Amino acid sequence: MNFNILSILTFLPILGMVIIAVVPNKFERSAKWIALLNSLVLLGLSIYLWTIFDKTNALMQFEEKFRWVPGVNIYYHLGIDGVSLPMVFLTCLLTVLGILVSWNIDHKPKVFFALMLLLTTGMLGVFVALDFILFYIFWELVLLPMYFLIAIWGSSNRMYAAIKFFLYTLFGSVLMLVGILLIFFNSGLKTFDILELANSNSLNLAVNLQNWIFFLLFMGFAIKVPMFPFHTWLPDAHTEAPTAGSVLLAGILLKMGSYGFIRISIPILPDAAKSWSPAIAILAVIGIIYGALASLIQKDLKRLVAFSSVSHMGFVMLGISMLTPTAINGAVLQMFNHGCITGMLFLLVGMIYDRTHTRLIEDMGGLANKLPLWAGILAFTSFASLGLPGLSGFWGEFLVLFGTFNKGSTFAKVMVYISILGIVLGAAYLLWMLQRVIFGNANEKLHDLKKFSWLEFITLAPLIAIIILVGVYPAPILNIINNSVNYILNM
Repeated sequence: MNFNILSILTFLPILGMVIIAVVPNKFERSAKWIALLNSLVLLGLSIYLWTIFDKTNALMQFEEKFRWVPGVNIYYHLGIDGVSLPMVFLTCLLTVLGILVSWNIDHKPKVFFALMLLLTTGMLGVFVALDFILFYIFWELVLLPMYFLIAIWGSSNRMYAAIKFFLYTLFGSVLMLVGILLIFFNSGLKTFDILELANSNSLNLAVNLQNWIFFLLFMGFAIKVPMFPFHTWLPDAHTEAPTAGSVLLAGILLKMGSYGFIRISIPILPDAAKSWSPAIAILAVIGIIYGALASLIQKDLKRLVAFSSVSHMGFVMLGISMLTPTAINGAVLQMFNHGCITGMLFLLVGMIYDRTHTRLIEDMGGLANKLPLWAGILAFTSFASLGLPGLSGFWGEFLVLFGTFNKGSTFAKVMVYISILGIVLGAAYLLWMLQRVIFGNANEKLHDLKKFSWLEFITLAPLIAIIILVGVYPAPILNIINNSVNYILNM
């Protein structure tokens, strides 16, 4: 059953990118078909992985390992467990949807779709790599295609946003690399293998050194999440990026940071993780409140959704900081749900921008009459985002808050009480946005808007189905996540 499926999954986009590169320029419009076919094959492979994944097995599955650079003990080591599998599936799904929503790109389409596929390889590689150096290579690979997607196909202030994104994330990545090297030289194992380091009881890292290494890794991961106060690159990058870039940035790239905490920081540096837990929880809760308050005052619809990501990812980091199975289960589920919900919000913003050429909320209004299907899906997605029971957004936040409160300490309970204010503020900014955009007074300048197309509905339909299915019955995905989370915490 295992035919190096993870290698095929990870590097198949590179093959698609090469095919696009050799296509003659006079046939450059075929690039989108090549990219779509490639991404559909990836999605099919990820669904196949899901169907054959053994949810009762907490260990890594479909492992591939061989010595890559013998001189320094670097391995080509891939594998997935219940934490990485949902992220792999979500990456493949959002790549397909990002290509569909970019169907009408006519400026350098070959370059655009080639960069989309290169970005996909980087994202998938982060979630399947089990060697530090391989992980770092994929982590850095993501920067270049996203930089060019923002810089070339972004909005008016795209260069500023692209450079800010690149410098922030590169700075964090360099600190993370220093932390990786400190682990290698001080662990006594002289290996970059993540599983070997996590399972070892003989790392012999002094407590102070663990704390310094945790800080270095924290900076790399926290900037990517992004946690408060390292979030300032995010609104600019989201606002200026093309729609597909915003979808993948919110849906996948932010999750790379939280995934790094779960895969690396907690199992390899458990003592430091406990020491840093209160600080991470406090920053997470500040991010929840700050992101919600910032969303309340936004005039740009896309920027509102961007700041909402800061708030929602705060719940993810709060769950991770608690170091309990229930809270981290909720955090992983929230990572998946946020990717679906916020990804769809950015798709909807991109679709209305293509019609109105504005993202300002005050320039919209009365869209329930002009685009009823779009308005209905926007309302549906907003209710999912604010955590309405019966939709997927409810379960992640509920489990995070339940797991945090259940920890029993006064500090954890205070974090829950404050976080609940973020949920209330989330409902406030989303409902106020809906009132102005779809129920407000119609803008007379917005007339003869193009009707909702079948391609746009097909693009949104998978996310609608997932939001409903996970909202009604979250057990299938939680059963996959739970065993792996318990195993990681007991390493």
